[in-house]
Amino acid sequence: MMLRKPLLATIVAAAAVLGAGYFAVAGDDLSEATLVTASGRHAIDVELATTPDTRATGLMNRESMPAGQGMLFDFGESRPVSMWMKNTLIPLDMLFIDDTGTVASIKTNAQPLSLDTIPSGAPVRYVLELNGGAASRYGVARGDRLEHEIIPAR
Repeated sequence: MMLRKPLLATIVAAAAVLGAGYFAVAGDDLSEATLVTASGRHAIDVELATTPDTRATGLMNRESMPAGQGMLFDFGESRPVSMWMKNTLIPLDMLFIDDTGTVASIKTNAQPLSLDTIPSGAPVRYVLELNGGAASRYGVARGDRLEHEIIPAR
């Protein structure tokens, strides 16, 4: 009977540490971005992918993403960019955004786990990944804008 209490305390402590680690990775450093479309201003909490490692991993192996969230990739300079869905378990909309924050092109409902490349079609600096269908719900079109602290204001 005495052995159960320390064992239970150890299990609870380990679960708390593992749970905190999961949230530190999965919801790390969210910041607010605003999509400005013809239908209005839409606040989105974004996780930043600004290093080679975070850009390479992106949203891989995540079983879900909360509504109203996304991942904002910053490539540091404008250039042609290609994305893919390797190890990505959820459908995504990809907004390819130039260095002024203007949406240059859109890929909707990218197929999970696909190895096909998804090109930007023009030089871009940023890519915003959202849950599949979000671009339509927000009414995003080419020429719309994304505002975020890492994107210089016009």
